[in-house]
Amino acid sequence: MSRKVNKLSDDLQLQVVKEYLYHGATHTELKIKYNFTGCNNIYNWMRKFGLSKPSETDKKLHQFMAKEVQKTTAEEKLELKIKKLEDELKREQFKTLALNTMINIAERELKVDIRKKPGAKR
Repeated sequence: MSRKVNKLSDDLQLQVVKEYLYHGATHTELKIKYNFTGCNNIYNWMRKFGLSKPSETDKKLHQFMAKEVQKTTAEEKLELKIKKLEDELKREQFKTLALNTMINIAERELKVDIRKKPGAKR
């Protein structure tokens, strides 16, 4: 009788280990969530990736760093505004390129100077 082997990818294994180490999930919760069996899988994966259970100071440091990384709503709004402005800039640059190309073609085909000559009249 052969047993079905449910092999998880390395990325998924690493995710399971991180949840176990840093988020306090239990073996049973992770087995149910990711649908794998075996008692020592998580410990084997920890060895595979060179990770160990963090000490209390490591946990506190990780929690502190996680809080630092979280962005405030004001920062998120500013990032959205920056993204919107960058998109508008790209659109305007493309529009400028299209207009310059159209002027170049018109000057070449019609043999008429469209652009203003440099230098002011005195």
